[in-house]
This record gives sequence, C-alpha cells and structure tokens, in this order.
Amino acid sequence: MNRTIVVTGTNSGIGKATATLLRERNVRIIGLDANGDGAGVDEFHRFDLTDPASIDAALAAIDEPLHGLVNVAGLPGSHDGEAVMRVNVLGLRHVTESLMGRLQPSSAMIHVASDAGHGWRERLDLIRDLLRQRTYGAGLAWVRDHPMTGPDAYDFSKEVVIVYAMAGSMLARPHGVRSLSVSPGAVETPLLRHFYDTMGAELLDRLKAQSGGRNAHPEDVARVVAFALSEDAAWINGSDIVVDGGAGPAFHFGLTDVTAADSPEAFFGA
Repeated sequence: MNRTIVVTGTNSGIGKATATLLRERNVRIIGLDANGDGAGVDEFHRFDLTDPASIDAALAAIDEPLHGLVNVAGLPGSHDGEAVMRVNVLGLRHVTESLMGRLQPSSAMIHVASDAGHGWRERLDLIRDLLRQRTYGAGLAWVRDHPMTGPDAYDFSKEVVIVYAMAGSMLARPHGVRSLSVSPGAVETPLLRHFYDTMGAELLDRLKAQSGGRNAHPEDVARVVAFALSEDAAWINGSDIVVDGGAGPAFHFGLTDVTAADSPEAFFGA
C-alpha cells in the first residue's frame, strides 16, 4: 500500500462502499465514524461530528502521511436542523481544516454533498456569511441565529458543502491539494427511508424514473469518488460532480411527468 486516505462514515452506505473499493485498489483506509467497530478498514477511530473535541482526539490518533480525505458522514433532514448543520457543515469543515495541512502534494479532498444542494447560487451570500465564521463555536452561534427545520437545514448544508469545496480548491491548490464535491441523487443506503419521510415518495419515485428506473447503489457513487481521488482527475478542481443517473433535469426543467420527457419538445417546448 502506497497511499493512505481518511474516509468518514465508513460504517455504512457510501462511506463503506468507498472504503471497500479503495482497499481493493491497494489503498490503506483510515475510517472515522460515530458507529461501528471498524470492520472493513485498516484503522478506525470513533468520533462525534457534533463535538470538536471528539474530532480533535480522533485526528490526533492518526500519525502517518495522508494522501486524501473523503467526507461522507452526514445526517438526513429527519434530524433537527442544528444537528444537521453541526454534522454536515461544521464537523465536516473541522475535519477538513484539521487535516488539510497534513495532506501530501497531489492529494485530494472529496466532500459528498447532494443533488439537494443544487440551489446554492440563490443563497450564496448567506453561505458566505456562514463560512466567514471561522471556528466551530462561531459557526454554531451563526446556526443558532439562523434556525431551520431539519429538511431545510439538510438542503442548505449541502449547498454549503458544494461552495466550501469550491473555496477549498483555492485555499489548498498552492499546496498541491485538490478540493471538489460529489453530489449523489437518491442512493440505496440505510438513510434513504429518512428521505422518503422528509421529501415524499412522489418526488423520489419520480426522480427514480428519470434516472432509469432505479436509485443509485453506494458503489455507483464510490466509483466516482475513487476517480476523483485518482491521478486521472488531476485537472478537476473546485468542481461539483453530479452522480444522479440523469435525475437532475427533472429539477432544472421543472418537469412534472418524467415519463413523457423523451423528446426535445418535452424540455424546450414545441
């Protein structure tokens, strides 16, 4: 093994699939998760993304050169808004900025966002205002001053992650480190049932039809993450890679009947 990559959320879903795939490609994986026993990774540390001291303790136990970071761990919108923001944004940022200076040249930082973050342009000023809060504590104060429901916090958190990955590309590039986000649509993971609760079966079933009749498997996303980490992606930096099987047009074109969207007229009009 000649590379070591830190992956958060390795106990299940996309994080587990990513760790498995990278290990098959002879990469040493250090897994971080709030749950599990570290099965399927080379080294494992428990941590709590709502607690910066817990994050610091886990990262302090890592003592070797690092060649990449994959942030997968997150909460769905079925949790309260503050918890979602603490895990999906503040904890992710704390991990990233704690490890950024330890990454070797030609490394990459991959943040798993979501199709739900596609509206980031409309809230860019608000996102920048949050990201200006440079500590976990300051960020938490901002979150408490801007309360959101769980579903709204989920969408906003993923918008923030996409923008944060862009900003990271500028901050880390002088050190030879790339930063980008990967945005899946619906994925068959243990969290999917929570999205049915918060987003509704009608929307998710419609998007499933748009993406070819199935949701993504975790391995579909893991393969894209592995590519983004590789030398083949060396000139991809600051981008958001959408991995939704083509479901995005249902949002962007405002389609209500995706089964009829099989001609140019369906998108552009007659």
